[in-house]
Amino acid sequence: MTSTRTDPIIVAGAGHVGLIAAIALSQNFENVISLGVVPGPSDSRTTALMMPAIKFLRQIGLWESIEPHAAPLATMRILDGTNRLIRSPAVTFDAFEIDETAFGYNIPNVTLTSVLVAALQQSTARHVSASAVHYTPGNDAISVEANDGTTFNANIVVAADGRSSLAREAAGISARTWSYNQTAIVLSFGHTRDHNDISTEFHTEHGPFTQVPLPGKRSSLVWVTTPAKAAELLDLTRDQLSMRVEERMQSLLGAVTVDTEPQSWPLSGLVPTSFARNRVYLAGESAHVFPPIGAQGLNLGVRDVETLLETLPRDGMDLGAASVIATYNRRRSPDIIARTGAVDALNRSLLSDFLPVQMARSGGLELLRTFSPLRSFLMREGLRPGSGFGFPRKPTGHA
Repeated sequence: MTSTRTDPIIVAGAGHVGLIAAIALSQNFENVISLGVVPGPSDSRTTALMMPAIKFLRQIGLWESIEPHAAPLATMRILDGTNRLIRSPAVTFDAFEIDETAFGYNIPNVTLTSVLVAALQQSTARHVSASAVHYTPGNDAISVEANDGTTFNANIVVAADGRSSLAREAAGISARTWSYNQTAIVLSFGHTRDHNDISTEFHTEHGPFTQVPLPGKRSSLVWVTTPAKAAELLDLTRDQLSMRVEERMQSLLGAVTVDTEPQSWPLSGLVPTSFARNRVYLAGESAHVFPPIGAQGLNLGVRDVETLLETLPRDGMDLGAASVIATYNRRRSPDIIARTGAVDALNRSLLSDFLPVQMARSGGLELLRTFSPLRSFLMREGLRPGSGFGFPRKPTGHA
């Protein structure tokens, strides 16, 4: 039976960004609806939350429940794992150089989902475990039809429904997409030596091989390689795969034991032509997709939510008004476009066999290694745009 309700805000999608958005918005607005099916417990990936995102999660009361399950990232280092003629120097980034105890914390996705679902249940937002199948934007409202037969009339929709976003398409927002000849293998493993809160990224000819600490003597891994190599790795026995990981890590963490089922994810990129239109605000992967380099994905999504909260008016003004839409677009465009471009350029530089590109990359890393002010600038800028210059962005209202 179809029922019709009028609700000011619908958050479409129940992944991490969607859940965070619904919880945060429900603290500031009434009648927030979380519309989406929560992912099952099969995701073996982890997420590195950087300190600015953690600060926001602490402000909305989520971090205290997440922290016990997370491991700090106090040091990040880049090592050249190639066999090329031009090899890059090792570069180490320490959080204490920018007066932080850690750059961020790493947490299993399944655990993060569980914490967010529990928080959503304690919030004033109402969760509907169904998926939106059709959107009809209008002058004064947007109609949302779900696959359980329910129809909602919302003031706005926050589209956190992923890279194939139906809400983005219904809003008339086109997106440029591209794919890489790369696949990411993700898994977690135990090791006999302490990681000492150090994350190590080996740069290889086929992409980054990134180890990130987990609590105890465990770490997560994102191994980016060619699709053919990924298929070969997935065919290995658990013991064989453990040996391959240990070899690639040069035994930095001692003996390795892979303790989760490895999963593979093809790499692609996406950037839309705008980030809000026709009462639809994009957040998360509906707004940006790029390779897993530099822990930018969810952190960028958290900034989407944070910016949305700063942008939406509290004075009874129409949340979907053209001026509000324009403000969100103006605030998100520089950050998303810059991050997408930087990650894409870094990833392509790893794959390039063109000698001048290798020389430029090696020279840039050498400059970072030897020139601490530049290294500090990059670390601050990597955490939050604008903070590298010492002027972090501050909320300025919706206009």
